[in-house]
Amino acid sequence: MKQVKKVDVSERLALHEQVAAEIRRAIADGEAKPGERLPPARDLAAVLGVNANTVFRALRILRDEGLLEFRRGHGITVSGTPERGAVLQRARELVVFARRQGYRPEELASIIRSLA
Repeated sequence: MKQVKKVDVSERLALHEQVAAEIRRAIADGEAKPGERLPPARDLAAVLGVNANTVFRALRILRDEGLLEFRRGHGITVSGTPERGAVLQRARELVVFARRQGYRPEELASIIRSLA
């Protein structure tokens, strides 16, 4: 991740979202490839000009999106592609929408299987 830039405190987007966006961009641009380890969060925080907790929050978001994997003793590695992260996000949105419409997870899975 050679070209990360400092976050803009005057921007309306929350700092942790800006950090997550920078890391997403690095993955999309191929600066951080699947299987590669990210620099330690404290180093990223220093480069980006934010608190380490802000970086940790961004990293958890990216883990939840399927882009990063946390492994004790092995650090944080890139585990997915931007496309996978986008699919996971859309799947989460679909699950939430289906629940609001009264569908159980197994019913939703059956619907998806019938479409595949």
